[in-house]
This record gives sequence, structure tokens and C-alpha cells, in this order.
Amino acid sequence: MLAVHLVAFYFSKLQEDPTKKVDRFLYAMRLHDDQLKGISARFQAEIKKGLSSESNAAAAVKMLPTHVRSTPDGKEKGQFLALDLGGSKFKVLQVKVREGMGIRRGGVELEEKTYPIPKELLIGRGTELFDHVSESLKDFMHVKNISLEKKHPLAFTFSFPCEHSSLDQGLLLNWSKNYRVRGLQGKDVVQTLRDSIDRSGDMNVEVLAMVNDTVATMMTCGFDDNFCEVGLIIGTGTNACYMEALCHIDLVEGDEGRMCVNTEWGAFGEDGALNEYITEFDRDVDAASNNPRKQIFEKMISGMYLGELVRLVVLKMAKLGLLFDGRVSDALRTKGKITTAHVAAMEQYKDGLKNTKDILTELDLSPSSDDCVAVQHVSTIVSFRSSNLVAAGLSAILSRIKQNRNLRTLRITVGVDGTVYKTHPQYSKRLHKVVRRLLPECHVRFVLSDSGSSKGAALVTAVAQRLASQRKKVDETLSPFRLNQEQLQLVKARMRAGLETGLKTKGSSAIKMLPSFVYRTPDGTERGKYLALDLGGTNFRALLVNFKKGLQQNTRVYHKIYTIPLEIMQGTGEEGTLVSWTKGYKATDCEGHDVVNMLREAIKRRNEFDLDIVAVVNDTVGTMMSCAYEDPQCEIGLIAGTGTNVCYMEDVKNIEQKEGDAEIPKMCINTEWGGLGDDGSLDEIITPFDHEVNQNSINPGKQRFEKLTSGMYLGEIVRQVLLDLTRGGLLFRGHVTEALKTPGFFETKYLSQIESDRLALLQVRAILQQLGLDSTCDDSIIVKEVCGVVSRRAAQLCGAGMAAVVDKIRENRGLDHLKITVGVDGALYKLHPHFSRVLQETARVLAPQCHVTFLPSEEGSGKGAALISAVARQKHDQKQ
Repeated sequence: MLAVHLVAFYFSKLQEDPTKKVDRFLYAMRLHDDQLKGISARFQAEIKKGLSSESNAAAAVKMLPTHVRSTPDGKEKGQFLALDLGGSKFKVLQVKVREGMGIRRGGVELEEKTYPIPKELLIGRGTELFDHVSESLKDFMHVKNISLEKKHPLAFTFSFPCEHSSLDQGLLLNWSKNYRVRGLQGKDVVQTLRDSIDRSGDMNVEVLAMVNDTVATMMTCGFDDNFCEVGLIIGTGTNACYMEALCHIDLVEGDEGRMCVNTEWGAFGEDGALNEYITEFDRDVDAASNNPRKQIFEKMISGMYLGELVRLVVLKMAKLGLLFDGRVSDALRTKGKITTAHVAAMEQYKDGLKNTKDILTELDLSPSSDDCVAVQHVSTIVSFRSSNLVAAGLSAILSRIKQNRNLRTLRITVGVDGTVYKTHPQYSKRLHKVVRRLLPECHVRFVLSDSGSSKGAALVTAVAQRLASQRKKVDETLSPFRLNQEQLQLVKARMRAGLETGLKTKGSSAIKMLPSFVYRTPDGTERGKYLALDLGGTNFRALLVNFKKGLQQNTRVYHKIYTIPLEIMQGTGEEGTLVSWTKGYKATDCEGHDVVNMLREAIKRRNEFDLDIVAVVNDTVGTMMSCAYEDPQCEIGLIAGTGTNVCYMEDVKNIEQKEGDAEIPKMCINTEWGGLGDDGSLDEIITPFDHEVNQNSINPGKQRFEKLTSGMYLGEIVRQVLLDLTRGGLLFRGHVTEALKTPGFFETKYLSQIESDRLALLQVRAILQQLGLDSTCDDSIIVKEVCGVVSRRAAQLCGAGMAAVVDKIRENRGLDHLKITVGVDGALYKLHPHFSRVLQETARVLAPQCHVTFLPSEEGSGKGAALISAVARQKHDQKQ
């Protein structure tokens, strides 16, 4: 008897406070923040699993690439037809997008008509459904007086999971909601639509893009707010999409830029990830659904199921005597009698209790005031759990975006659509509050979509057209930099002709082919201490090189670097016989003078020390000598840095400027190949941007090959291209900054940084922003591409020139095959991520009979100069 009294007392206490009664009954649905953070972490793990090609097949959350690569930027324009299929009705629309009206309201005009879908088509054959869609489209075009002869682009919103291989192709993975159409699963939905349109006849329509409603929502909101990179649907179904870095999407080739990923998050939990949060009511809803054990997350969240969850809870409480004095009506036992619209009505601020009483009365119940309060509270807990779960999933997506960008704080906009979000009086407020509580470091703005899915599909098509037009213009601008094999063979031939001409005549060749009077490379027996002075870049180096006993490993190099002020570089020659200055040097009273005598005079003027000047060589010869000390097969030197040049060991008999000597078969020739093209021989490949760089240089008309290939000029070429693209509205929203107009502003070092394979586009944007260039992700892709084509052309040209040199050496020696080493120095070759590979590949292709090894020089030009002195001293000593 005591137990009975206690139970009675317990129930009487519960009846005194109906909300506490419900709280205790539904404690498993009330999720605290730690639980939500745990769910968020699990969903982040699902995102990663779904993006990986290795784990995607087993992932519950499929993370489907949409091939939507950009959000709107306001430049979209055009007229489009649109179809929106995904509920019990579908819409046909005409969408007009006016250029320049984006990022504010009024830029898109819609005319639409809704067509019902007979219930039998929802369970019929796919061809029948799409024939109905096509006939409705034809009717719409007739009603709106849209020409049937003129070609119309069409955008298709299809709100079911599809696997896309392009914007206009998608294989249906599975139906959801109430659709059970036969014969379409695994088929291309776009092609099915095209076939139906063809069968309908008399319509000239081109289906350009298919997206789901979530992506379309993001695009719609992105047209008015360019921070919108997330789409969210909370309606009959639920889903989310967001812009993911392409490098993280294994299922799509390429790693540049971004792509919208359709998470299909409704399937979250199918693998058991949510088991500990699933209640008996969730299990009952799932068991009675059309797709048991599928779409677990969606069944806990979406409008398709919220009303049914409330009904099952109320039914169970009534059976236990906790409501309606234990009375249960037949209506309450009937599936679907409480809808999500009822849930929203019961939670209204002023009329909620009255609405609750009316709804329960319609179910043949006689609710007391406490019953109404309790049922209203059941609705609140069920819908609150829904918004909490959405907040957990959304916070996972936002956290990933923030981590991808390596940001401490994130400003972002979420575009939202769906009847639950729109019509439920408290839902949106709860969602916003929980998201901000879970992610206080993110500034999240929620924007309600206006005609989201239909308008968004048209915007996807408009963006695709804008990108295609932009791509075409960018390609046209960059195409002159993309050299084909025929052009590279031409450069090789012109370089070979220049080498031959330079050897035969003096002073009339663009390639000077200067004798260096270095007759042999080191043999490893060199010894002694030598002072070397290295002048040729922005710095000047003094080196002391000690060769001990001729052993390479015992070589010691001591050096000190001195910066050369610009006023000395371009002042008088007293502050280096010089033929001409290159790079940034323009010191007066030097050209035509003997630089050795000038150096001796300068030393004499100081009256502090005396030096025996044994040899003067340029850095290219020094590099060859330095590498030859390591590799006896090294007979070529290459500089690819601030400037560019090549030297090689030529047969003395071929040098008209030097009479042959039987005892001296070879001599190193300093080609000064940077002058190739000074006679117009490269005019076919020189672009307008190269002309600008040449005209603005300190030596117009000179060193044309060097101006195409060296670090002194590549950054300036890139700047000229970026300036042109910006003026054409293809970059930086057409905004030309003062920095971008400033010569020398874009240094060549930025090419190496931007083209690094390890550098994500976010970091490219950071570099550009440091330069005062406010770039989008798309801008960053184009800038990286510009840097790439300019540096690749430079490397290819050097490779073509090298092919001419090695083939000449091979033919000089009458060999079918030549094996030779090139000593290389210069920051462009050593530091640029791709330059060396492209140069070597080009030389290999253009000189297939030569096996060329490239050996980077250590302490090249200075150590090489000392070696030349050592070799010269050996020769002198031998004569003694």
C-alpha cells in the first residue's frame, strides 16, 4: 500500500507542474552544450571522411561535389528559364539577372508558375514524371509568351542527392521525401530531362546546370551578400552546403580554388554515430518511414517528421496516464494527425495555448489547461532539439572553414531557406543563439533566402556563364605566353644561328660570344690562397678561397657581402674591356674601358694594399669552373637569376676572333646570350607586355632575351599582365590601385612564393593583401596562373637556348650522343619551385641526343674566379 501511495503522490506532484513532468519524460531530448560540441566534433570527422577518396564509400555523409566553383560577384547577367522540382509541387520560372545590380536587392526579376504533380507520378516511372515536367515548361513558355524558336538557357533545381561529374550532369543516388519514382536511380537526371524536352518538341532549351535547393539557396543569398558561403535548408527536409577548398576534395581533380560541397547531412547517424542520442520516439518514426535506418539526422530535425515525433510523445504520455486522464483517441493513434505546422502553431507566443487546445480538441481529446501547457512544452522540446542539432552540424561546418583558412575569427553569412525556419516563431532565434554560443569566435549572419532555390539555380547558371566568359578572356590574354614545340624549336634555331654568327664576326651579332681566355677546367690539383671579388648583382662579395693540397673537401671559403647602393650602380664607373652593362647597372664612363685597369687604378688610389690581378671573368664562367671542380664533365655554365647567361667550352678552331692553337684545343666562350632578339629575331614571341617592360627599362631595345627570362624582369611582366586584366574587369573587381600602377611593385620573389606547391590559395590571398590587392579566391587563382605562364615561358626559353648549346657541342665533336654537365647558379633556378624542372624538361625534349646533368653551384662565381686564378697560376708556373 505504501508503494501505491508513493506513486500516487509522485503523479500528483507531476500534475502540479506540467512542464517539469514533460522535462523528466523527455530528458533524453534536452541536449546540453557539451553534448552538442561532441555531436559537432563527430560531424567534423564525418566531413573529413566524406571528402576522402579512401573513406567516402563507407561514409554516411557523402559530401558530394557540386562543380559550383564560385559564388556571385554582381557581374552576372542574362535571362534564364528555371525548373524547381523537389516537393509535392514544382515551379517553372523565368529569371532575369541584371548586370551590376548584385550585392543589393532588385538585381533579379522572377516570373513563376506553380504546377501540381499528380500523386501517381510520385510512384510512377521516371519518364512519366519528366514528361509532365516538360509539358509544364512548354505551357509556361506559351502563357508567358516566350519565344519557342529562340534558344533559352535553363537551370534545374533538383532537391535530391546526386553525384555530379559536371554542372550539367548528375546521377541520382536515391529518392527522399515522398518520391518513389521508378527507373531513375543511378541515371543521369539532366539527360532524362533533355530527352523529355526533345519528346515534347517545339522547345529550343539548353540545360546548363543542375543544383539542389541547398546550393541554390547559398547562391541566392550570395548575390546580395558576398560573405555568404554556406547554404542551409530546414524545411520538409534538411541539408547544408558550403564552399570547400578544392585541394581537400579528393573526388574532384585539381587543387586550385574552391567548390561547393553538398553535405547531404540528413544521412548523419546512419552508421551509428548518433545512437546514444536517439530516443524510442525516433526509433518509432524511423521504423514507420519509407526508408528505415536511412536519413537519421533528417528524421530528428526536419519538418517531415517533427509533427510525428510530437504525436508519438503525446500518445505515449497519454497511455501512461500523464495526459488527458489516460484517455487516447483514435485520431491521436493515427499517423500524420499532428503536423509540423501544428507544432509551429502551438509554440506561438500569444496564441500558442489556444492553438494547442484547438488542435487537441480536433483530435477528439478533452484537454485540461495543464494538458495544453504540457503538450505545448512537448512541441518546444522537440523543435528545440531540432534547432540544437542543426546548430551542432552548422558549427562543425563553420569550424572547418575557419580552420581551412587558419583564422582566429571568421566573418561569414549563412543563407537559409525552408518552411520550418521561416514559419516557426522561435526556431530561428534559438538556432542563432546556440550557434553563437558554440562558436563565440565566429561572426555569423543568417540571411533568409528570397525565392531561393529557383533564383539560385539561375544564378548558378549565370555565374557559370560569367566564369566561362572570364576564362575565355584570361586565356586570350595569356595565350601568347604559352609556347608550343614549334615556337621553342624556332627559339633554339635562332639561338644556334646567333652562336654561330657571334663566333664568326666581331661586333655585329646580337649574341657577343666573347672569348674568356679560360682554356681548361680544373683538374683537382689546384692549391693556394686567392682573393676573389664578385660584382654583378645587387650585392658585392669579397672572398678568400684556400685550396689545400688539391683536395676538394679541404677547400675553405671565407666571404663578406657588401650592399651596392643604387646611386653607385647607376653613378660613374669610378665609384670595371666592359662591352655593356646589363641588369640594373648603368654606371657611366665604363663601357669600352678595360675593367682590370680600372680596378688597378681604384686600388692604387686607395694606397692601402697591393694586389696581383691574375684574371677577370664573369659569373657564368666562374660558375662553370666551380662546378667543374666537382664534376669533370662540367663544360657549361648557366646563370638564371637576376640576369641570365651561358658560357661553354668551344673548339678554338671555330673562334674567328682567336686564331687556332694546336696546343690549346678549347676555350670558354661567354655567350652573353641575353642579347638574343636585339636584332628582332624573337619578335614573333614577344608580347605587348614585354614591349612595355622593354620600353620602361634603363636600356630599351637591349638584352631582349634576358628581359624575357631573368629575375630582373619577370615580376614586372607579371605586373603589366595583372594591370591589363584589372583594367579589363577580370581581376580585383576592376579596381586599379596605385601600387599596381607602380613599376617594380611586383617583385620576382613573389612569383616563387605564389607558385609554391605548398602554398594554399588562402596564403596567396594573404600575399596579395599585403601588397594592397584585395583579392577573391578566383582572383588568387588567376594571379597564380599569370605567375605560372610567365615563369614557365622563361624556363622554356632558357631550356631552348640550352638545347642549342649542347647540340652545338655534340656536333662540334662529331658525336651521336653527348653526355655533359651544366653548372648552374642564380636564385631563379635555385629558389623558384618549377623553373629548374621546366628548363631541364625543355632541354631534354629539344636536344634528345644529349644527356644533360644540371649541377647547382655552391659559392659559384667567387669560388670559380679563384679557381681560374689557380689554373692560370699553374699554367704560369709550368712555363717557368
